[in-house]
Amino acid sequence: MNSDYNVAEYLARELADHSEVVSRTAENVRETFPRLVAACLESIRHGHKLLFFGNGGSAADAQHFATELVVRYQANRPAISAIALTTDTSTLTAIGNDLGFDDVFARQVEALCIAGDVAIGISTSGNSENVIRGLRAAGARGAVTVAFTGGDGGRIQSHADHAIVVPSTTTARIQEMHLLLGHSLCALLEESLAS
Repeated sequence: MNSDYNVAEYLARELADHSEVVSRTAENVRETFPRLVAACLESIRHGHKLLFFGNGGSAADAQHFATELVVRYQANRPAISAIALTTDTSTLTAIGNDLGFDDVFARQVEALCIAGDVAIGISTSGNSENVIRGLRAAGARGAVTVAFTGGDGGRIQSHADHAIVVPSTTTARIQEMHLLLGHSLCALLEESLAS
């Protein structure tokens, strides 16, 4: 390691940047996040499900959030119906090979999503074509559409009933906020549905 490289200073800068993005995100989602929670509660209470999808780190988030809801976040309670469209390798590779990667989520939405479900597309840039197509397909089926995104929101926000935008252009910061917001969603759903 280069002796000029100061680990403590680097970490301090990262933590300061993280804290600043937390504050800006709190302000930015103050009105949209409660509406998202309400839409998810309405859907689940009427026997519907949440569908999560995204690419790369956002695919991992999709799986993480769906797992927290199906199994448990903090409390033992009945399972909450949620699915990640990022986990079935046979389906993902067949769609990618036969129809093209841009349709990898839209095709699954066509098969699995019904009116009243909530489709949550995660894209840090807001411009992932396959996530946008997935939300468009969900909207066409009568689902509530949600975008977790960053920066200026990207193209995806025009395809979402609820856009949760992290005001940062740094991918790591956006992902950190998506994780915090996803955990908050899981906690609020769990608490509301347990009562």
